[in-house]
Order: sequence, then C-alpha cells, then structure tokens
Amino acid sequence: MTRTQGLRRIRADVMGLALGLVAILLGLFGTTGAAAKEPTTAMRGMWIAGVENMDWPSRPGLSAAQQQDEYRKLLDQAVANKLNAVFVQVRPTADAFWPSPFEPWSHWLTGQQGRDPGYDPLRFMVDEAHQRGLQFHAWFNPYRVSMTDDPQALVPEHPARRHPEWTFAYGGKLYYDPGVPAAREFVTRAIMHAVENYDVDGVHLDDYFYPYPVAGQRIPDEKTFAEHGKDFANIEDWRRHNVDQLVADLDARVHRAKPDARFGVSPFGIWRNASSDPAGSDTRGLESYSAIYADTRKWVREGWVDYIAPQVYWQIGHPAADYAALIPWWSKTVSGTGVDLYIGQAAYRVGKEGWTDPGELSAHLTLNGRHREVKGDIYFSAKSLTTNAAEAMARVVKEHYADR
Repeated sequence: MTRTQGLRRIRADVMGLALGLVAILLGLFGTTGAAAKEPTTAMRGMWIAGVENMDWPSRPGLSAAQQQDEYRKLLDQAVANKLNAVFVQVRPTADAFWPSPFEPWSHWLTGQQGRDPGYDPLRFMVDEAHQRGLQFHAWFNPYRVSMTDDPQALVPEHPARRHPEWTFAYGGKLYYDPGVPAAREFVTRAIMHAVENYDVDGVHLDDYFYPYPVAGQRIPDEKTFAEHGKDFANIEDWRRHNVDQLVADLDARVHRAKPDARFGVSPFGIWRNASSDPAGSDTRGLESYSAIYADTRKWVREGWVDYIAPQVYWQIGHPAADYAALIPWWSKTVSGTGVDLYIGQAAYRVGKEGWTDPGELSAHLTLNGRHREVKGDIYFSAKSLTTNAAEAMARVVKEHYADR
C-alpha cells in the first residue's frame, strides 16, 4: 500500500468512526421509545447534467427564480428516492456555473456565453443540497471547450481564443489539448477556483479526457507530441501520461485545499479487454486505455482517486460487456487499495433495447450486494429518474433503500 493509499484509508476510517458516533448519538437522544435507524454510509448519488441542458436548467434563458425552482425540485426528488448525494455539472464546456475569474459564464444558463445569470448558481446549489442533507460533488469536464469546432463562436475574451495553441478541433468539437502543459495547468487552476471558494464535498471528473474516437479522423496533436513527448517511444503512451498528470495533480491539489473533500472519476466502464491484456475484463468493447487514453486501473493502484465510479452502462447478460462480468472485475481492481467503488448506473437506458425489464436496475444492486467492495451507486441522470426510469427507481427504493 502506498503512502497516499494509507492516508486515504485513515480518512475513510475516521469518516466511518464519525458516522458511527452520529448514529450512536441519534440512538441515545433520538425519538422516545425507539432508537433512530443508523444512516447508511453507502453512496446513493445522482448526476445532474448541464451540458445541452440535459437536466438543469431545462433550457437556457430561464429567470433566476425559474432556475432555482427547477433545481429545488430535482433535489426534492433525490430526497424522495432516498439518495444522499448529487453530482452537479458546473463546468460543462470550458465555462462556469459560478463567477469564475478564469472562464466565462456558461451559455447553458443564460443562452449567451458570458452573460451573468443574476445570482451565483454554484453557491445556491451547494446551500440547497446541504439544507436537505445531500452531499454536493462539483462535476467538471476538463478538456471540452465547445460543442462546435468554430472558435469564433466563443466570446472574444475566452481563453481558447486568446490561446489557440492550446486547442485542437476534432469530431466537430473544440478541445483543450491535454498534451500542452500550459493548457493542463490552466484547466487545473480553473477547477481549483471552485474548490477553494465553495463548500463542495467532492470534486468529480467524468469520462471525457482525450475525445472518443471518430471514424476516419485522427487527433491532430502530432506537433504537440514532437514538442513535449520526447521521453516517450509512442504517442499513445505519451497521451496516457498526460491524462495521468492531470488526475494525479488534481488529486494532490484538491486534498491540499480541502483535506476532507473527496476526489474521484467516473470513467468508461471498460479499462481493457482480456484479449488485449490478461489483467483486463471478460469483455469485448471499447477500451478507455486505448480509446481515450485513460489508464483508470493505474489511477486506482496508485491511489490518485478517493473513489472510482465506472459507467457500467450495460445490462446483465450483455454479449460484449456483461454487467455481471464487470462488477467482479472492478471489485477485484479496488480490493486492498483504499479506493471506494461506486457503480455508475444507466437510468437513461431504462425502456430502451435490452432494458425493457423495469427490474433491471434493481437486479444490478442485488448483484452488487454480493461484492463487499461496491460501496454504492450513482444514477445517470436526474431527468431519467422522473421520466423513463421512474418505475425502475421506485423498485430500487422499495427493494434496496426502503429500510434506511
């Protein structure tokens, strides 16, 4: 066990003792006639996506009061579903849901990049979550700059326009180049401003590092590799090193600024297939290791994350990526590391092909229960839990959450 992993284990033990003490006190001083039930320490989270107005706000240009009303309803639904955490996207496309000195206000809020929404959404969202006893994890997309590849669509003062050498276009979108040290440092500083100035319980990255492959296109970073990759035999290992640096550096900075905050990543659900690496999973799908250059297993083994929340977005029995094969693999991966394992659940897929059984989600949690390393679940995403996955989530609550 590394020193970092040892420190994580100590933090986890201290948190467990604290929660246990709270439970004892509730039992001693709670309602007369019966001890209060011990609160669960398992993660029960929900992603709230801002990009393309997926979950919140429902559309750009709503008034501050309308945005706030929508958000409160999402939190109330989370409480009704007996969840205990929300993972809210506050930096979807190199923009901000708070008054950032580094990046412009998000156009997903107001419909116009750089326009002040008239209040501080991040402060409001953190406060509202905490008032309901919900953890608030700030979710950042590190490298995606724009859903279009035209820099002119950004406000003139946008850092990506002032530093075009930091960016590349790929697949119709614009990205910061992870191989440019100045760009990587800028992204880290932009994220840390929110961490240092708001009472967030965690810092969360999603699965977007290098962009997902687009057929017939190559990532245009050969010049960057020539300039910064001299110590590497091939561009693939260099790209993985670049992503490693972002994760390790953010981990260190987050814990330096907020020792009790949790830092974690929600990667694509397959690290490598066993056909590519004997240490890989019994799957036959896209690999985060070679597709987006995210060596997620290494991050766990090095202790660079407090938790890993793989997006295991397939059903039990899927021919290429069986949920029942991936959960044991991820459980073995985190075993003995001090890193917690949460499972990303695809609520958005309920009702679609392969997910017509409303009991599929509940069956996932039943399977998880056979693996002590699984410490909870996070559902993608908030809107689905009130629409297509409402019945499925009601079964999860009844069969797994009702007693706590």
